[in-house]
Amino acid sequence: MRNMTRLCATKPILTVNGKFPGPTLYAREGDNVLVKVVNHVAHNVTIHWHGVRQIRTGWYDGPAYITQCPIQPGSSFLYNFTITGQRGTLLWHAHINWLRATIHGAIVILPKLGVPYPFPAPHKEAVIVLGEWWKEDTETVINQAMQLGVGPNISDSHIINGHPGPLSECASSQDGFKLNVENGKTYMLRIINAALNDDLFFKVAGHELIVVEVDAVYTKPFKTDTLLITPGQTTNVLLKANQSAGRYLLSVSPFMDAPVQVDNKTGTATLHYANTVSSAMASLTLIKPPPQNATPIVSKFAESLRSLNSKEYPAKVPQTIDHSLLLTIGVGVNPCPSCINKTRVVGTINNVTFIMPSTPILQAHYYNIPGVFTEDFPATPLHKFNYTGSGPKNLQTMNGTRVYRLPYNASVQVVLQDTGIISPESHPIHLHGFNFFVVGRGIGNYNRRTSPSTFNLIDPIERNTVGVPTGGWTAIRFRSDNPGVWFMHCHFEVHTSWGLKMAFVVDNGKRPSETLIPPPKDLPQC
Repeated sequence: MRNMTRLCATKPILTVNGKFPGPTLYAREGDNVLVKVVNHVAHNVTIHWHGVRQIRTGWYDGPAYITQCPIQPGSSFLYNFTITGQRGTLLWHAHINWLRATIHGAIVILPKLGVPYPFPAPHKEAVIVLGEWWKEDTETVINQAMQLGVGPNISDSHIINGHPGPLSECASSQDGFKLNVENGKTYMLRIINAALNDDLFFKVAGHELIVVEVDAVYTKPFKTDTLLITPGQTTNVLLKANQSAGRYLLSVSPFMDAPVQVDNKTGTATLHYANTVSSAMASLTLIKPPPQNATPIVSKFAESLRSLNSKEYPAKVPQTIDHSLLLTIGVGVNPCPSCINKTRVVGTINNVTFIMPSTPILQAHYYNIPGVFTEDFPATPLHKFNYTGSGPKNLQTMNGTRVYRLPYNASVQVVLQDTGIISPESHPIHLHGFNFFVVGRGIGNYNRRTSPSTFNLIDPIERNTVGVPTGGWTAIRFRSDNPGVWFMHCHFEVHTSWGLKMAFVVDNGKRPSETLIPPPKDLPQC
């Protein structure tokens, strides 16, 4: 615990090694990584290594009650995994309740020694972690909301590397993160959205950004002045310091194109040119954030993303499909006599609200423990309706700890279809244990006859977290080549709390190299 003052108010926050954001974890592709997590706080804790494939090592993936029991106060756990076939920027964060509000940090995976970037090497690199700040304690915020059955209070500001910036309440012009640059040099920014509940725009006044990687996968480079990053996503960009001396504002602001309340405060930081004279220091080049509902900017950005698909970094897109799922995702209401409106807001996938078990699903799967989960998660919606229209208002969800079983090395297509039961809204969906190819997206209802003709099966972007558009759909493909239990959920933490989540159980293959390793001796007990 550490006291921190932001927006004129002080509160204690949970930190890792006293830092907020937490320390950056550096590794190289192929490295074995050992991280001992010691819990010195009064909360149960787990850490998820977001985007790390965890091939055969699901015990170390981190989501509480999916792959492990939490690390209890006074206890510790040694996470032990190898970074296989990945290089780039990822993140780590707590994966229980809302603790990731302050327990998070960057993972920087450098290429193997002697392997260059597939773009001009930058002069320097900088990690930029975007987030949200509440004046209140975030565990209190979500606990009260869950008790009342309503949405939680929104955050009070957006932050860049832990600070709302020089333009925020009670801040001076010297406050916030500073990015120091020299004219004529190129910098790589490793940008991470660690916010709980907001898709975020990122801009740098007066400067163009060249996108070269997302979610630790190289892209075909493209220029833009605005990034859109959903919670859990990362984006690496090249910035050329080619402007006149002075200070330039960096801004982070929310994207929301549905009638849903979000924190509209812009977080800021400053880019400083070296050798800027004091008179120029006084001048700060400002920036206007995009409109909160700037859907065209988001669509253009999504459509610009393409896998590099080079000889060294091919896009191995499954061309045929063994398992095809259509998952409707959204938010609904169930009756709740004790709640403030006599109803409770719930998250749903195919009309199932996921209930967290008290025994981790991975342990139940490995040891064949009965009664923890059922294997009847529906591959298609049980109730068919006009998903993106007004929809049925009385559609109650079913509660259950249901999983979908996949054989080893199957090719899988999942169509994620937004629904408008309360209101259509975008959802950043994260799949643990895999990268997937985003082969298609569209507005309206997915049509299994006509929509596939729009798919990109040559160089679609590969990632681990994807934004499903408001009132639309996204199609992803992956190969189930990683045995274990793998969580899939909305990365808006509020929706995960409400039950917008499910899990895949992937069977072992035939060889030892295709088999889940045994659990570690120090695996936490519940």
